[in-house]
Formats: sequence, C-alpha cells, structure tokens
Amino acid sequence: MSPNGSDRSPRRPMRRKLLQALTAGLVLATATGCTYKDFPRLGMPTPTTEEAPRILSLWQGSWAAALATGVLVWGLILWSVIFHRRSRTKVEVPPQTRYNMPIEALYTVVPLIIVSVLFYFTARDETKLLSLDEKPDVTVNVVGFQWSWGFNYIEDVPGSTGNAKTNKNLAAIPDRFKKDFPANAGGVYDVGTPSSRNPQTGNPGPTLVLPKGKTVRFVLTSRDVIHSFWVVPFLMKQDVIPGHTNSFQVTPNKEGTFLGKCAELCGVDHSRMLFNVKVVSPERYEAYLKELAAKGQTGYVPAGIEQTGHEKNRETNNL
Repeated sequence: MSPNGSDRSPRRPMRRKLLQALTAGLVLATATGCTYKDFPRLGMPTPTTEEAPRILSLWQGSWAAALATGVLVWGLILWSVIFHRRSRTKVEVPPQTRYNMPIEALYTVVPLIIVSVLFYFTARDETKLLSLDEKPDVTVNVVGFQWSWGFNYIEDVPGSTGNAKTNKNLAAIPDRFKKDFPANAGGVYDVGTPSSRNPQTGNPGPTLVLPKGKTVRFVLTSRDVIHSFWVVPFLMKQDVIPGHTNSFQVTPNKEGTFLGKCAELCGVDHSRMLFNVKVVSPERYEAYLKELAAKGQTGYVPAGIEQTGHEKNRETNNL
C-alpha cells in the first residue's frame, strides 16, 4: 500500500498515459484514409511517367532515413526516461558527463554523414531528371500568366505555316532550346482562363494534351510573375520565372486525365491557376493538333518576358 493508505500504485498514471499515447498513435495511423496499397507510396500519387518512379524512390528513401533516425532518437529518449529517472527514495545529482570527446565526435559526424548521403542521392536524381540530352519527340511551351495557362504546341501541323525558331512570339525562349525545335513548326496553341473547364471531367482550367509513350519537353516561360508548373501524378514541378527559361522532359506512360496546378503563390487568384493534363494515344494527339488548327488556333501565343542581358550571359558562360 502507498503511505496514504491507498493501494493505488504510483506507476499506474504513467502506464495509463503511455496506453493513451499508443492508442492516439494507432488512431492517427489508421484514420488517414490510405489503403495498404497506398502506404508504400507514403502519400505520393501513383506515378504516370517513366521518370516518376525515380522521384518516388527518393521520397521513400528519405522517409526511411528519417524514420530510422527518429526511432534511434526516440529510443534513446525513452531509455533515458525509464532507466535514468529520478529516484523516489533519495535525492542526488546524477553523474555529470562533460568534455566527452567520443560522444561529441559522434553527434557531429553522424549528422554530417546523414546529410551527405541525402545530398548525394538528391543531386544524382536531380541531374538525371533535369537532363536534356535526349532529343524530345514533342515540345510544348508552357506559358504561365495571371491567372491561367497557355500551351504552345511546337509542331509541324497541317494547316499551320511558319517557323518556331524565328517566331516573334517565342522570342523569350533562348536559342539553346530552339535548336531542338522541329523544322517548319508553324504550331498550334490553346490558352485558358480561370473559368475554363475540361469538357470530359468538368475539372477547372485548360487542358494540355500529351501523347503516351513519347518524350515530352516542357519549355517554361512566364508573362508576369513567378509561377510553378506542377502536374501532380508526374511527381515533378518546376518554377516558371519571368526573364528566365526552365525546362524538363518526361515520358507519360499511362493514359488518363490528371490534375495540374500552380505551386507558387503568385497573387490574389493563385488558387484559380488550375489545369488538366490529358494523356492520349499518339494518333489521338495528332488528331487533336489538327482540331486546334481547324479552329484557327494556329501559330503561338506570346511566350513571356524576354531574358535580360545578364541572364543570357550567365547561361552562355555555364554552357
């Protein structure tokens, strides 16, 4: 019995709190709405391009490293709490550890190793994902503007004449990107407004149509402020910057209509900068380009703000 005559154990409140904490953790883990098939992706959507699994693998590896580090830290904390708690029968200052070089070296070197490993895999995958060595099958100039998107399909389409390499509306795109433009690419375009909707799904925003199994290069330009081009199941996004052109390429491998959005706070109507990406067969893609030409949407919409002199010099020096 305790000194006050009660048979209540002083350890019971701690056990009760531990049980409550475990119960709360179990509820949080099971109330996320994820199935066992979703759990390995750790919140990421199902990849729909050939490049996306590389991003998913990096995401999973980072979570595994974070979880292992967390388990180690939590374990040391619990071990200290349980085995080095204050004695109830005697009050004394526990042994103090100071100037312990092995311990100090350990908690300096281990974080450096963790950061170095994460940096290596991130740099390796980023280099591969942003590589433009492979000549694309399709090139799309994505134009961000307040508050929607324009898509210039740089293609040789029947019924559209011109040359993308000399078109004035594409003057903002540097020559290093234009060298891979197809010859006689008169092009077609589609441009949206915040009230645009996909006719099949009803999802807001204009629709970018891409061919399945073809390497697509996105050339990103802005007319006003910084936006960010993010196709959610591609697991890839990149900033759309005025006066600076970014680019990356993917190979869609799953047909369907997917959601896209601006991932950079770009102003009061940022939340309305939505779009759709519809991946179709190569034959349906070619037919879509002809449909745009038949509607009179030939040529290109203005790509955006032309690069400044110092930005051109920077890119020239880094080539």
